[in-house]
Amino acid sequence: MKLFVGLGNPGAKYARNRHNIGYMAVERIAEDHGFAPWRAKFQGLVSEGRLGDEKLVLLKPETFMNLSGQSVGEAMRFFKLVPGDITVFHDELDLAPGKVKLKTGGGHAGHNGLRSLHAHIGDSYHRVRLGIGHPGHKDRVAPYVLSDFAKADEGWLDDLLRGISDGAPHLAAGQGAKFTNAVGLRMAPPAPKPKPKPAAPEAEPSVAGVAVAGAGAASPEEPRSPLQKLVDKFR
Repeated sequence: MKLFVGLGNPGAKYARNRHNIGYMAVERIAEDHGFAPWRAKFQGLVSEGRLGDEKLVLLKPETFMNLSGQSVGEAMRFFKLVPGDITVFHDELDLAPGKVKLKTGGGHAGHNGLRSLHAHIGDSYHRVRLGIGHPGHKDRVAPYVLSDFAKADEGWLDDLLRGISDGAPHLAAGQGAKFTNAVGLRMAPPAPKPKPKPAAPEAEPSVAGVAVAGAGAASPEEPRSPLQKLVDKFR
């Protein structure tokens, strides 16, 4: 069994915030892969299903971001999992919008949701870092992540979530490269192959620059002088 966790804040007020992209990711997986309806458990919402041969639990902690570790720790203990069975989807300021990188272990880089996870389950869980870009100055980070995605972001965001859903079975199976490839195919699909150009028609043979109806056709007779015509009569 694996546990996929999407980080975010509960409630309609935060639903489209950049900080809630982790919620969006697991919601898309549940919707596309026919998971069970969400139900309240572990101080959050859970949905269960299968991806390939792997049984999977999706979790959205509802403790608010800063206390996410409480919910995840409770679920981990209930299912008797270890941190290596857990993959966390979260927003990443240090990646350009739409970029995705996988990581296991390491620091929390000031992300309060990850800070809480470190405190409750350690740092050896897996992460899917979902780029949202940086506002440019640390003083603008809080209002930036707690603001909704702009309309201009909707195209790449939808492609990203589709790619995450496409690649989720690979991620559950521990095939990280195939997962990121699936995301990449949605974000930058290969260009269609150009259609072959029609073959140019073959040039017809010509005599003295004049096209002939077909190869081997008889050349037109040259005009005869009146004297030649007179000679022909006596032949």
